[in-house]
Amino acid sequence: MDLLTFLNQKYVILIPALWVIGAALKNTPIIPDWTIVWILFLCSITIGSLAHGFTYESVVNGIIAAGIAVFGHQMLKQTLEGGLIRKQKK
Repeated sequence: MDLLTFLNQKYVILIPALWVIGAALKNTPIIPDWTIVWILFLCSITIGSLAHGFTYESVVNGIIAAGIAVFGHQMLKQTLEGGLIRKQKK
């Protein structure tokens, strides 16, 4: 069972949107890297609540969407940088 089974299908669109927001924040020099996950967390809850009403379910789904976005990005980054790219440089 993966996290997507817990996420309401209406919130799946938040995941790529959070990736885009995160990429924009990463390229903004005045934003420290450690704050990006917190900004994505707040954006996810805010966008989810505005789109579907401020309920317990919308907050939980916003948290899950942010978690999937950050976790997915880190999986991709760590796989490419730690595995594939490092092996190609040797």
